[in-house]
Amino acid sequence: MPAPLRNFLITKSPNPVDLLNAATRLFSGSIATSPLDGLCRGEHELRGVAARDFAVGYFASPLDVRVSSAGGRSSYFVNIGVSGAIAASCGGLHTTLDTATAGVVNPGDTQELRPARPTPSRFLGLRIDAALVDQEFTALTGRPPVSGVRFDFALDLVKPKGRAVLLLTRSLLEQLDSGDPLFQRAELQRSQLRCIVTALLLAQPHSHTGELRDGPQPGHPRSLRAALAFIEAHLTEHITLGDLAAAADCAPRTLSSAFRDRLGLSPMSYVRNLRLDRIRLDLLTTTDNVGTIAYRWGVSHLGRFAGAYHNRFNELPSATAARR
Repeated sequence: MPAPLRNFLITKSPNPVDLLNAATRLFSGSIATSPLDGLCRGEHELRGVAARDFAVGYFASPLDVRVSSAGGRSSYFVNIGVSGAIAASCGGLHTTLDTATAGVVNPGDTQELRPARPTPSRFLGLRIDAALVDQEFTALTGRPPVSGVRFDFALDLVKPKGRAVLLLTRSLLEQLDSGDPLFQRAELQRSQLRCIVTALLLAQPHSHTGELRDGPQPGHPRSLRAALAFIEAHLTEHITLGDLAAAADCAPRTLSSAFRDRLGLSPMSYVRNLRLDRIRLDLLTTTDNVGTIAYRWGVSHLGRFAGAYHNRFNELPSATAARR
């Protein structure tokens, strides 16, 4: 892969601190970086592009570094070698980042990167919002993941599925490097990123791979369809299990079993998650304040809402709103 992002230089400096600070800015404060064995001189370069759902950086540096999650966005990172080799570890797992192997880091995890010497090592770091992974998982299966998707660490880029992730990432970089204003539009970038996330979910083993292997679930029973339709029609209102059971014309216990069997969570958990997802979308796409949006979607207690929102997205509603 030729050196990408040639027109997006962020820093090129003999001082490694400049690189560390630039990486934190590029990834919107979602990481904290520190040198593993002290600072080293040399040429430290970072080029990068940041958008709403992602950021991608090209790193060229001999610095051994620890990268951990920080406050802010809940994110996945895909690190792909461009040249040379980097010894990478995460949660007791080890691999070598090069043109044949990438590393996938889950939200909350800490990674350590040690470039091989004396050959210069260069790699790409792609940050992906956790919410986008959840959205693409839902599109593939017809239901949201019950818990966060956790990928295996080492991604084989030589096998066909892994190579698809690599080719789609290269395509994104080529679009960014083209200089064509059309490819700078957020809609096209997000479409390309969704393709990358879908390929990653299908290519790399993770905690919910079995659900993808099984494919979309068969049609829901009538009672469940009725309850889901009621939720969509009344999501801005107060909804109880009794309301859903009445709409579905069945006992609450029967409806709860249908939700757990087909959707993997309780009826009220489904209502809560869908409401939070709609609130998050409004926070990102409107200028209304947090309270106005929350009340619009049926929230009656802002304190409990903030806690539930943080549990689902690993950030407070105010942090989401600040990224508009």
